[in-house]
Amino acid sequence: MLVSPAMNAALREARFDGDAPLDRAGERSARAAASALPKAGPVLSGPSERCLGTAAALGLTATPEPALTGWDLGRWSGRRLDEVGAAEPSAVAAWLGDPSAAPHGGESLRELVERVGRWLDGTVGGEAPGGSTEVPGGGGASGSTKVPSRTETSSDAQVPGGTETSSDAQVPGGTETSGGAQVPGGRETPDSTERLGGVLGPGGGSLLAVAEPAVVRSAVVHALALPLEAFWRLDVAPLALTELSGRAGRWNVRLGRPLTASRDS
Repeated sequence: MLVSPAMNAALREARFDGDAPLDRAGERSARAAASALPKAGPVLSGPSERCLGTAAALGLTATPEPALTGWDLGRWSGRRLDEVGAAEPSAVAAWLGDPSAAPHGGESLRELVERVGRWLDGTVGGEAPGGSTEVPGGGGASGSTKVPSRTETSSDAQVPGGTETSSDAQVPGGTETSGGAQVPGGRETPDSTERLGGVLGPGGGSLLAVAEPAVVRSAVVHALALPLEAFWRLDVAPLALTELSGRAGRWNVRLGRPLTASRDS
């Protein structure tokens, strides 16, 4: 299970997040959502202050996982979206149009999705997540390594935190990717113990990770073998639960259920 973090000031300012912590409103929202969390086994978190702060506010004791580091956007980190668009319009156009482009000097979309996909596939069957996964900045990831977190944006010039693209996002072929998500071919995602769920820790129980929206979107793109361009069409709101189940090469996805106090755990 993947939980997107609460809001912070950088997202409210439409700024590429340079690892800013939660603001008071975001912390309050996370605390209010704590009772809606489903039961889980191992708990991981992206190493950003935003993810770790969300985990703490949710009442979770989370282990930082470098493989869940947010999108490394290089020299754009900490800058406003409109500022970057005005200063480097051709670079932004290339970044949005080419999944292999990294004009900011950080991580391309292709590299991000591949990194998250390696982590996701490595969680199946109780294997330790992370391990030798490459993360931005070079070197192998380990549980003790903290890699600076970056953030994400969308082709609709939305908040750099990447929390929204559209409320009714669809992927090529018309397959719906929001609400009651369906997998390619229109088959409804099973609502059973196979739901992620299918990712178990060594002691049993579903693995839960607090991860940046770009990481969640990348996991969905990888899990459903979607075109990389579909990344920009996926909507990940703050404090939303995305559930994956299955195994490498055959994942099912249930997207974006908001964590609210009224939800049954």
